[in-house]
Amino acid sequence: MTGTIKLNKVAIVGGTHGNEFSGIYLLRKWRETPQLIARESLSVDTVFANPKAFEENKRYLDSDMNRQFGTDELCNLELANYEQSRAKAINEQLGPKGAAKTDFIIDLHNTTSNMGPSLILLQTDAFNRQLGAYVVAKMPNAVVVLEDHIPVHEHTFLSSITQQGVIVEIGPQPQSVIRQDVLDWMEEMTGHILDFVDLYNRDALPELPSSFEAYKYQETLKLPENDQGERLGMVHRNVQDADFKVLRHGDPIFTLFDGQEVYWEGDYEAYPHFINEAAYYDNNLAMSLAKRVMIDVN
Repeated sequence: MTGTIKLNKVAIVGGTHGNEFSGIYLLRKWRETPQLIARESLSVDTVFANPKAFEENKRYLDSDMNRQFGTDELCNLELANYEQSRAKAINEQLGPKGAAKTDFIIDLHNTTSNMGPSLILLQTDAFNRQLGAYVVAKMPNAVVVLEDHIPVHEHTFLSSITQQGVIVEIGPQPQSVIRQDVLDWMEEMTGHILDFVDLYNRDALPELPSSFEAYKYQETLKLPENDQGERLGMVHRNVQDADFKVLRHGDPIFTLFDGQEVYWEGDYEAYPHFINEAAYYDNNLAMSLAKRVMIDVN
């Protein structure tokens, strides 16, 4: 079953972070061969979000661009550093947020974490439930992450400019590196998303699975630190690279530099992801935790 709203104008964004290379090089490929992303019911534009950060081989110059798309931030003209200014320009190009001229955004990202091909959904309305089911059916190694803990318009991600938008997050890939397996996963997942939107628009979706597994964001953990904010330890070796593997109460989660182990004290079965993401060290973040849930498609 599909809805009546059609998503005809799509934007694929790469290079929101300048040292996440897969999306940037795929944009280059698609601009040279646009037929690869063309679909019957869609017009598809590509947007290179942060070219200066790419030129300087950095995640960002002044501010994390993927945190600049809150409504208040976009309206605050005093926020005018490079990424904040680019965010306002992208919002004008694709948005404005709340009344966007673009119907759907696919924002392409790499992570240094061992997350494989991950699709991040910002909401679980009927459209997104069907999209998740379609991608998992077509790409069985894909993982769906739900970041629907706040409404879409409250997110500060670039993909929240539009009411419908997703984040494609593929890893593990070191910063400023290209890996073929990771780039191939990103290209495949993007293709499946475009196929889905086209089929949705044409009321031609195939029969979808009745449900699929997903990981619903719960919280973010920091690395152990002292009162001065200095790091006291690291992610435990049993957790490192174990994205989407269960973590239970009493399992070791951190190792302090003096050899002492720190244990998970949560009251639920947690599924870590973004484990030891290099880009998050400036905030001393260790990982995100999720609960495993089943999503009823219908």
